[in-house]
Amino acid sequence: MSVLGKKLGILLSTPPAHPNFNHALRLAETALAKGVQVFLYCIDEAVAGVEQPRVQQLQARGVKLFACAYAARRRSLALEDHAVLAGLSVVSELVAGTDRFVSFN
Repeated sequence: MSVLGKKLGILLSTPPAHPNFNHALRLAETALAKGVQVFLYCIDEAVAGVEQPRVQQLQARGVKLFACAYAARRRSLALEDHAVLAGLSVVSELVAGTDRFVSFN
C-alpha cells in the first residue's frame, strides 16, 4: 500500500527536551521521505521548540507548521516568523482533514 500523497497530522505538546518531541520529529521526517503531506501543530510546552533548527528544517522541507497562538502568547514567544499561529479550530480541521492524526504528549 502506497502512502504517497496521504496526509498525516501530528499534535505535539511536550517540551523539546522530552523524548516524545524527538519521536514526533522523526515521524514527520520519515513520513516526508515517503511522500506524505505532514501537518505539525505545536501546543503547550512544544511551542518552545518551534524555533529549533530541526523543526525549521522540517518546515523548509514541506511540513505545514502551526503553533498555538495562546500558548505562544502565554510564554511571551514571538513565533510569527517561524510558524503559522493558530487556534484550536485548526486542530479540529487537521483531525477531520488528514488520513491519520497522532498526538505526542
